[in-house]
Amino acid sequence: MSHSNEHAGAHHGSVKTYMTGFILSIILTVIPFWMVMNGSASPSTLLWVIVVTAVIQLLVHLSCFLHLNTSSEGGWNMIAFVFTVLIIAIVVVGSIWIMWNLNHNMMLH
Repeated sequence: MSHSNEHAGAHHGSVKTYMTGFILSIILTVIPFWMVMNGSASPSTLLWVIVVTAVIQLLVHLSCFLHLNTSSEGGWNMIAFVFTVLIIAIVVVGSIWIMWNLNHNMMLH
């Protein structure tokens, strides 16, 4: 019996990958937390730091823990992820656009 088909399609990371992702996640969590608790940055700076570190942390989680990459084995996972992000973006941007237009039109009358 062949052991090569035992985990068909499953790609498990190494301890080094998991530890790298864990340490990066901690650093990317501590930076905005420290800035908020310190209170010395302006609200707009805090907002940008939180958004940027959140996006970087999302990418770290996708690559280190979910093993989402552009390899041929993970190609369908990447396509599904891009499609999901596209649908979510359409729903969020469309909702904001509709609410802004409703607010704008209701304030004119």
